[in-house]
Amino acid sequence: MIKAKVVGAGGYGGVGIIELLLKHPRARIARLVDVEHAGNPISAIYPHLRGFCDMTITAPDAPEAEPPDVVFMATPDGVGMSLAPAVLEAGAKVIDYSGDFRFNTARAYAEYARRIGRDQRHASPDLLPEAVYGLAELHRDEITPAARLVGNPGCFAVSCILGLAPALKHGVILPDGMICDCKTGVSGAGRKPKANFHYPAMQDNMSAYRLAGHQHVCEIERELGLVGGRDLRVTFTAQVVPVCRGIMSTLYGRLSGSVAAADVAALYRVFYAGSPFVRVWDADAALGTSFVRGTNYCNLAVSVDARCDMLRVVSYIDNLVKGQAGSALQNMNLLFGLPETTGLDRPGQYP
Repeated sequence: MIKAKVVGAGGYGGVGIIELLLKHPRARIARLVDVEHAGNPISAIYPHLRGFCDMTITAPDAPEAEPPDVVFMATPDGVGMSLAPAVLEAGAKVIDYSGDFRFNTARAYAEYARRIGRDQRHASPDLLPEAVYGLAELHRDEITPAARLVGNPGCFAVSCILGLAPALKHGVILPDGMICDCKTGVSGAGRKPKANFHYPAMQDNMSAYRLAGHQHVCEIERELGLVGGRDLRVTFTAQVVPVCRGIMSTLYGRLSGSVAAADVAALYRVFYAGSPFVRVWDADAALGTSFVRGTNYCNLAVSVDARCDMLRVVSYIDNLVKGQAGSALQNMNLLFGLPETTGLDRPGQYP
């Protein structure tokens, strides 16, 4: 059995991976760590876990009862980069939720850090070259048992990259002028959101935020640039809407030539033929965030606006699963040589 340790167990990212690990046939939870809730059973924080996981949360400096095989860092920026060296030295693998290891150079990290208002110096720059970007659909061949360190992708980045990568790869759209119009539920702000993300402030309200530059743009442009073979820029708008969870990203790219929607959808299906968690739909499919709620799936609705010479792809994910804990577990499976669907291949709940 894979022994898993969760750091940051008290947050949404922590409880998300706990829920998934409890159903995993080849892994078990060895330790839960959290600064704020140490000494309490996790089921006291999240009562729905009572009887399923009543493990006591420990402080970060508590002694290790048994060495873990993998450590999930469900922590804010700056934590993983400080803890990872010791974890790796002890022989465990690291899957970090934050932006600490999404970039392979100190320069690329500094650009990301500037956007989130952090010190631009990385605490463990020597680890950056070996970090693997944890979007399995594009980096499956790198997320192998030989890898030790995975930087889990950002939730918006997952929805945008998966939605645009096939069209860029095959030259269906031009690399200039792409637009990512993204809407997320309030859970994306975490368990302790800022006042303007508090649900009473969001009731009957929608708003755009971080118009000066969202941090996920860095990884979107980097990954799409790798697919397209050149540097590129996207226009990205993040909006929060009064729902609990889910992301809907409407993605636009100018067509490079005349093409039928059915042909583009067929191209997408071929591109993702080996990716069990990406499902491609035609433009008239009745989709929504409720159809991916609680799942690791990404639903893509592909359409062509011939009148405006535009490709439009609508991408749906659950921000807390495919956008966070689900991708983390998918990465764990690959790191330990398991089928990537292990513990994840199930439908959500509807309605």
